[in-house]
Amino acid sequence: MITVDPLGTEPPFEQIRASYAQRIETGELAAGVRLPTVRRLADDLGVAANTVARAYRELEQAGLIETRGRAGSFVAGAGVDREARAAAAAYAERVRALGLDTEEAVRLVRRALQ
Repeated sequence: MITVDPLGTEPPFEQIRASYAQRIETGELAAGVRLPTVRRLADDLGVAANTVARAYRELEQAGLIETRGRAGSFVAGAGVDREARAAAAAYAERVRALGLDTEEAVRLVRRALQ
């Protein structure tokens, strides 16, 4: 849980940035984890949305998170790509065992992603 100390020596955006950076670097927040929306975190912490937005921008500039438009902000990292490749390989192996052809397997994936 992220907290902000209103009497702290660091500004609130820096407290948020540092807290997330530490949790990401220690692995507490793994690659691919979705972060709360700017508004939701701002409401939870009792700070302005611009404060959270600045912290997120700085985390993104540091390469710790990535924003995917309306999908939200996520912890960045090679782990996401690696896990996606592993899931795809497992899926391919399973559909082959089921006797599905490539077109049917891809159709099922597209339907699942919609």
